[in-house]
Amino acid sequence: MAASGTPPIIVIKRVKKGGHGSHGGAWKVAYADFVTAMMALFLVLWLMASDEKVKKAVGGYFQDPTGNGKQTGSTMAGAGDGIAVAKDDLKDLKEKIEKAMQDLPKFEQMKKNIQITITHEGLRIELLETEKGMFFESGVARPTENGRELIAMLAEQLKLLPNRILIEGHTDAKPYTNPEYGNWELSADRANSARRILIASGLAPTQVGQVRGFADQRLKTPDDPLNPANRRISVIVQYLEKPKEDAVASTAIDKMKDSKESHHE
Repeated sequence: MAASGTPPIIVIKRVKKGGHGSHGGAWKVAYADFVTAMMALFLVLWLMASDEKVKKAVGGYFQDPTGNGKQTGSTMAGAGDGIAVAKDDLKDLKEKIEKAMQDLPKFEQMKKNIQITITHEGLRIELLETEKGMFFESGVARPTENGRELIAMLAEQLKLLPNRILIEGHTDAKPYTNPEYGNWELSADRANSARRILIASGLAPTQVGQVRGFADQRLKTPDDPLNPANRRISVIVQYLEKPKEDAVASTAIDKMKDSKESHHE
């Protein structure tokens, strides 16, 4: 018995409960690994079922996440509905542009005056004039409604590409009566007018490499110099890489120059 005036001793027992195994956090880690594995599986299955363009775009992103490579899209490689446009891919671009043209309201009226060909420079898109003026008003650099619609449509397709764009203006051989404004001025002004429409429709200004005016120096139909088809605008999508045949030709020319120089020495 406690002495008088001494406080009693109080003993407190705390029982430590044992935790059940299912109340720990280990299961969360295992569940997270499982979800990650399932997500990876679904991604692989989706890629296997996708078309070739999607596979190329996704592959291009992982090869070049900064977006500086050939895969095109919105702001980085593989984003959006883009395609690679090197030498071997110009055929795909040609088909894509031809398909987009078919959606234009007056395509049936214009289709005979549009030529798309693959050349040594790249993909050449030519808008050939008629006597009355299909794409530009006769004698001036002012585009018609058809011309504006078609050039704006081209901008929608070309702005997705990393390729440089060249724009050419051509005329027929009919001389101007105004000595201060002739075929040289008209061809250059029409090419520049096409450039302005392309840029206003979304093409980056830095994507345009050259604007050329050739007057009547490169006739479409040399045997018929007054043919209205000689009056045309050409939009050229340049190769990303120089074609091998061009490189071989350049090498041969260089060798010929070296041979002549050594012969003169």
